[in-house]
Amino acid sequence: MVEAARVGDVLRRITRQEVCRLAVELANIDSPSGQEMGVGEFVFDWLSREGFAPRKLALDENGPFNVMATLPGTGRGTSLLFNSHLDTVLAREDVWLDPDAGNRIHHSSWQEGDRVYGMGIVNDKGPMACWMVASKAIKDSGIRLKGDLLLTMVCGEIGFEPVDEFQGGKFPTKDRGARFAAQHGAVADYALVAEGTSFGVAWVEAGKAFCKVTVSGGGTSYYTPHYPPRTTPAESPNAIVQMACLIPALEEWAKTYEVRHRYECPGGTVIPKVNIGAIRGGIPTKIIRCPQRCAIYLDIRITPVQHPLDVKQELEDVLAATGVMGTVELFLYRPGTEGKGVEPLVEALGQAHRAEFGKTLEKAAPPHSSMWRDINVFNELRIPAVTYGPAASAGGGVYSMLGEDLHHAARVYAGTALEVCSRDRSPGSAPAA
Repeated sequence: MVEAARVGDVLRRITRQEVCRLAVELANIDSPSGQEMGVGEFVFDWLSREGFAPRKLALDENGPFNVMATLPGTGRGTSLLFNSHLDTVLAREDVWLDPDAGNRIHHSSWQEGDRVYGMGIVNDKGPMACWMVASKAIKDSGIRLKGDLLLTMVCGEIGFEPVDEFQGGKFPTKDRGARFAAQHGAVADYALVAEGTSFGVAWVEAGKAFCKVTVSGGGTSYYTPHYPPRTTPAESPNAIVQMACLIPALEEWAKTYEVRHRYECPGGTVIPKVNIGAIRGGIPTKIIRCPQRCAIYLDIRITPVQHPLDVKQELEDVLAATGVMGTVELFLYRPGTEGKGVEPLVEALGQAHRAEFGKTLEKAAPPHSSMWRDINVFNELRIPAVTYGPAASAGGGVYSMLGEDLHHAARVYAGTALEVCSRDRSPGSAPAA
């Protein structure tokens, strides 16, 4: 354990002004998923200036890269890895996803009083700035930790997945981010994934089963003047009309799905939601013909105990019950995970949280443990991981953070690192698979 006086020295080096300034600088570098090179270079240069000797870990020499640096320990101590992602959600051209995609809140950052604005601040450059400043404070204090402190800024956490003809470099996948980094050297005894949790902790997250449901028309692409008399939507020769019959059934299924598969464990609660994220049918320039194919794409969240083929079967049952002819394709599977062996990290985090706030660390609310975060990667690779950070997540419409909260988070991250990395490590202590 690090002496209280030395902990105090580290915490005094962490100022609200520095954390907020770095967060704004990071979030003012627009970095939609697949376009993280600029912010990657920024953090690489920052780490170099601060004496951390960073390196780049990239799946593609011409594409985005992960950045990793290490504050070396003296040896035989427990190591801790900080992780946050460089990418943000919306590109300016994503107007079919959000008509407001060009708004500056999604692409820049600014501070008014003690509130720092920007989608990138919340997801995820604000928390990243916190542990960057915390790590700098530890290094500048001259404290020599027993265990290594690893810093990883990764691309592709949001990572929109390839499907159909949308393949290749323009449609980056999650595989190039934390997973690639961890399998190429970013390995520690524990990982703290810094994301917004309103200062709660979780060590379970949902997985994903992405499915495509395709329905077919009546076999003939009728020209509009030859469109046959209408009967029922399920019997329509138009695949879009048939899909309109299926969607209400899927919405009803989704309502019961999240209740039936709710998962509670010590690490948090997973409520697996379902979203119809896209629909394709017909050709806008050829609307004189009734389309013979229509597809919807579903983001189906799954718990650590679900099998993706069971989800596919549920969808096939819904399809059969409507009388609409169609197919179900599972085109992406990423398992949800529950961290094993996280207790020492949770204990250290709890100590730092209590020292900062004067109260016990609580579990994060279900939305924070029901999404995908990179703790899934680390826990799947047997690196016990938790997620913890300031403010709520941007997915709920939160686009700003208080500077005070960023300052609190930086101090908690520093306290956690000092505690974890001052402990002796027992060789061969990896948790069971």
